[in-house]
Amino acid sequence: MRLAMPHEFRTRLHEVVKEAGRREIGGVLMAEQIEPGSFRLVDFSVDSRSGGAAHFVRSVEHHQEALAAFFERTGSDYGRFNYLGEWHSHPNHLPVPSGEDTASMRDLVGGERDIPFAVLLIVRASRRGLMCTATLFEHGADAAEVALQPE
Repeated sequence: MRLAMPHEFRTRLHEVVKEAGRREIGGVLMAEQIEPGSFRLVDFSVDSRSGGAAHFVRSVEHHQEALAAFFERTGSDYGRFNYLGEWHSHPNHLPVPSGEDTASMRDLVGGERDIPFAVLLIVRASRRGLMCTATLFEHGADAAEVALQPE
């Protein structure tokens, strides 16, 4: 999988993560499919209320509204613009998936919603900018790191 992260997206994400400080926040990722296996991050939702110092569980209702607004803006062109996965911050440790993160994503792609794949983006604000890792979870496959391409 190829995943592009435009400068504007990265800048906006960095700002919301810095604003949250030492509290974990997160949401859903929305992307544009450029071609099969190639995506560009377009938007994200933010749940800044439900996170703690070392834990984040997103509010389903809040993010459903964000997805609905995204689909309205993109003309409900689901083949081109769609949900790509989840994101959250790790302000107090490295931006890599924890065991709980991995289990949650495996439940997502292997669960009742019949989602074949999803990306988990974990971020951390630092003095040098935004540190990020992206991991692809696919039904029936091992998790795989995804290189983020600046754009």
